[in-house]
Amino acid sequence: MSFARYSRLLPDNLRRATDARSSLHAICAEFLAQSEDKLFERLALNYPLVLRLSTFVPRKCEMTETALTELPTDFASFSRDVRRLARERDAIVLAHNYQVPWIQDVADHVGDSLALSRIAAKSHAEMIVFCGVHFMAETAKILSPEKTVLIPDPNAGCSLADTVTPEQVMTWKKEHPKAIVVAYVNTSAAVKAEVDLCCTSSNAVDIVNSLPADAEILFLPDYFLGAHVARVTGRNVSLWMGECHVHAAITPVTLRRRLEESPDSQLLVHPECGCTSAALYLVGAGEIPAERTHIVSTGSMVDFAKNAGDAHVLVATETGIIHQLQSVNPGATFEAVNPAAVCRYMKMITPKKLLNCLRDREMTSYYEVKVDEQIRLRALKSVEAMIAIGTPSSFGE
Repeated sequence: MSFARYSRLLPDNLRRATDARSSLHAICAEFLAQSEDKLFERLALNYPLVLRLSTFVPRKCEMTETALTELPTDFASFSRDVRRLARERDAIVLAHNYQVPWIQDVADHVGDSLALSRIAAKSHAEMIVFCGVHFMAETAKILSPEKTVLIPDPNAGCSLADTVTPEQVMTWKKEHPKAIVVAYVNTSAAVKAEVDLCCTSSNAVDIVNSLPADAEILFLPDYFLGAHVARVTGRNVSLWMGECHVHAAITPVTLRRRLEESPDSQLLVHPECGCTSAALYLVGAGEIPAERTHIVSTGSMVDFAKNAGDAHVLVATETGIIHQLQSVNPGATFEAVNPAAVCRYMKMITPKKLLNCLRDREMTSYYEVKVDEQIRLRALKSVEAMIAIGTPSSFGE
């Protein structure tokens, strides 16, 4: 969550001011606890020049009950129903790492969006059911145009993907006509269609390093990931001021407190987090050991967990990943740096909705994700440009 989308409506000094960003971050940290109307009211008080408050929440929708209130009575019967329906419809079920445990456990594959989409593209199944947010299902459609792609709740958006529109990308490119535009895969198909190449959080540094040394680079939409890439590569990178509201709320203050409580823990930090710079600073200052601090994608977190032994591990990302980490290594202890880092949009995909999506054949058009063919072909080029530089890590985002 960010004022990135509206940054061009604000004076330069406000847009760049650290206290302005910090103030908005504090408001966004309350996102989960407040109604949309309350959030808009807070934003209006703090940023009277922000004119488009009605679009601040991505994919405006009726908010649903939490997943836990919609669980079927037992997992065994739920699993049997899902597997039977998936076979009947020749469907492969994919679940992102941030989904609720039952959905992770029933899925054919669990992982990051790009890795899952590439798995689905190689599958012989005629249908893909993507338990994640909307841009992820779009990515699956980009790579598998011949397959029917469904999402159990079409309103499941993404606060990060929604911080930039294709029109804004086109405007930015006009301001920097010689620049190379790199987009994190956490973007809509329409945005992917306007950029030169994509990246994941695990290969972003390699992608930027592969570009000509004197190239001007525009990186979007995630500010924190882009700042990490710019810091590591030392390249001329201009950043879009977007962020994931969940990751941005994992703050340096929270990180420092948790490290003080568990000084011997391993630390896994997703580069989208607002605490990434703080973690690197603490390493540089010698306050936490470099060998126990890992800035990695969620897929790399899973790989790390497999070899973590009986370690105690603090995890800075959305809390849904904890189930996957504990599943691959029951002997270790994994704790969220911020237990409140829960994506309300990921949790809009519930077990009940997954069953309905598979069961209600007459409602297929409601659940189906479509991408205009011209947009799909242009978006595919940006993904293929990334693959041409080097096959993306299986670890993904």
